[in-house]
Amino acid sequence: MCSLQGIEDTLFIPMEARIYSSKYFPEYFYDEKALELEKKIPGNVLEKIRNGSSEYTMLASVARYYNIDLMAKNFIDQHVDKCNIVNLGAGLETISYRLNKPNVNFYEVDLPEPMEIRKKFIEAPENEVNISGDMFELKWADEIDTMLPTLIIISGVFQYFHENDIVPFISKLKGIFPEGELIFDATNEVGVKYADKYVKKTGNTSAKICFYVNDAEKFAEKLKMTLVEKRLFYTDARKLLKKKIKLYTKIAMRVTDNGNRAILIHLRLN
Repeated sequence: MCSLQGIEDTLFIPMEARIYSSKYFPEYFYDEKALELEKKIPGNVLEKIRNGSSEYTMLASVARYYNIDLMAKNFIDQHVDKCNIVNLGAGLETISYRLNKPNVNFYEVDLPEPMEIRKKFIEAPENEVNISGDMFELKWADEIDTMLPTLIIISGVFQYFHENDIVPFISKLKGIFPEGELIFDATNEVGVKYADKYVKKTGNTSAKICFYVNDAEKFAEKLKMTLVEKRLFYTDARKLLKKKIKLYTKIAMRVTDNGNRAILIHLRLN
């Protein structure tokens, strides 16, 4: 396992990115709840992130949520009666507000310290439950109806762990959720270097990026699971924002997509 020191600090990076997009690129990604929360977060915290970020790195974070929202909506549409959405390493995620689906049980899981921060800033809606605990210990599953169709989302978390932590963990999920699916983001070996550099540039020198996936198909085969989808980060962003974003951002997005440096992987557990 990589060093966990400083990982909790990174939970404000995606929040600031969602605020940024909601202000400057609402046609691509809009998060009303994130804008509300901006008033509650100490200004120096967000300022440090802004100073270490560019248009591209902000949109890189937002693209992850844009795509996950679309994938989660597809899952919900396929299970209209009742289903679960489980966010592991939830941080300050606001997907339950963005999707606004009363037929969905949302579960937000995180370590005790970031969960206390979450509770301080975000009031849980009626169909959302906060669970404090280590996602790898799997005790959080005891609070969920695991027989329901369940989509597990792990966003911006796996990157801080090694593959030998992640593969056994995903395999255990298979035995717990008979109708389970998993979505997570990953970069390849080249992208790891850029991601690690960005995290440190925002002022967090403790958290280290470790995990990468060079071939989604082979990774699914290793797990003996079905690869439902491999989605590039910027396919839609490059179309929707081509007249608005800077030249450097356009080039960086194209290079990243062409090189598979940032992807969303969707697996069916059984």
